[in-house]
Amino acid sequence: MTEPGTVRPGGRTARVRAAVLEAAGDALAERGFPHLDLADVARRAGVGKTTVYRRWGTTTALVADLLADMAEQSLPRTETGSLLDDLRANAQLVRRTLADPRQGALFKAVIAAATCDERAAEALHRFYAIRVDEWAPCVEQAVARGELPEGTDPGEVIRAVSAPLYYRLLAGGQPLDEAAAERAAGAAAAAARAGAYAR
Repeated sequence: MTEPGTVRPGGRTARVRAAVLEAAGDALAERGFPHLDLADVARRAGVGKTTVYRRWGTTTALVADLLADMAEQSLPRTETGSLLDDLRANAQLVRRTLADPRQGALFKAVIAAATCDERAAEALHRFYAIRVDEWAPCVEQAVARGELPEGTDPGEVIRAVSAPLYYRLLAGGQPLDEAAAERAAGAAAAAARAGAYAR
């Protein structure tokens, strides 16, 4: 048996799913996870309440499906042939996402949900695992080119790029500007070259 919100059929069902997930994202960005309500999401999406309750059942299942969709829709990695330029592209993508008024608020709401709900936390971990796996080949290629030491952990390098940007979003109170992204990429690249992420 599949969990609610995990089936991905096409046609009308796909359109309903897309509308509901967009409405859920809007509601989360506006009001946060504690105020997420399936009936409100159904109204925003223009679908029946019973459709939403039957398909997702709980707000946590809805958030989990929203995160799965966000991971699927995220842009693919950029490959430039240079570790620093690849990490810069990753940092700027993260920065643009988090600096966007809707997306930044949405990520804050989802992260807040993950601190108090185990299923939301699992969904958030899956989201980030997918994104790290998408960008890890940039680091693997840098190792193969001799830019980085053998045994460098690709996931750690990619996480090191986005960590300072998430800190700014959640706790820093400082702008998420292009300079912050450049510093994050440069610091991660320098640390990786120095062997900080070698296993």
